[in-house]
Amino acid sequence: MVRFLVVPQWQGSPAARAMLLVDGASAIAGDLPRARTTTLDVPVEAGESLGTGVRRLSALLRTRELIREHLTDEYSVLIGGDCSITVAALDALPGGTDDLAVVWCDAHADLNTPETSPSGAFSGMALRAILGEGEPQLALTSALPRERIVTVGMRALDDAEVDEISSFAHLQVADLDDTDALLDAVRTTGASRVWVHIDVDVLDPAEITGVSDPAPFGTTPAALASAIRRLREDIPLAGATISGFAPRTPADAVDDLGAILRLIGAVA
Repeated sequence: MVRFLVVPQWQGSPAARAMLLVDGASAIAGDLPRARTTTLDVPVEAGESLGTGVRRLSALLRTRELIREHLTDEYSVLIGGDCSITVAALDALPGGTDDLAVVWCDAHADLNTPETSPSGAFSGMALRAILGEGEPQLALTSALPRERIVTVGMRALDDAEVDEISSFAHLQVADLDDTDALLDAVRTTGASRVWVHIDVDVLDPAEITGVSDPAPFGTTPAALASAIRRLREDIPLAGATISGFAPRTPADAVDDLGAILRLIGAVA
């Protein structure tokens, strides 16, 4: 059975209203089965950079410890919070990452380092950390090679990320019109398990309003959910993340939850 870990971490976000991510996580949690849901007591305070180029590092490290303490052999879906919680989950993943591929669904590349990041926010460095690069205290201990990363829907890149994205298998939004496209891309990695990471800003702004940095020409919940369900028919999921939900009001949260629950249904 699926287990939900709600991780209302906001400290990795560059957004001025980053704490809306806490409200988003709470809104999603309200629609999850209570008996299968655990909400982690993540720090509320901003935290300190500890002399590094990563803002709020001390709070991020505390959340990382909490995820490690709560991630078990049960199949888990993490609910963020900002999208960097996936790095912590992969670092603590039972069974390790030697046989794992990661599907990274996000409007943004998240491939900065502390040296290239315009904000110092760790969510913009999260995929780079999965490669084992960037701030050593946050980079994945057992780094994934680039050939086991499949990116989906990226379309808003920082200058320093443009050349980097060419080294990954990448699906454009239009590629999801073919339900088998995601499965085929993951098959080429040779992995026997896959972690699906979804920052909800991969969706088109017409489909969801509760994101901090919307990017036009995104995918639909139906197309992404269908691709993930097809993937799961052949390759088991090791876990999943749903992140980046930042509704401005409770009414906005209600309007968006249908799209989010459709994605949760696909991974859970």
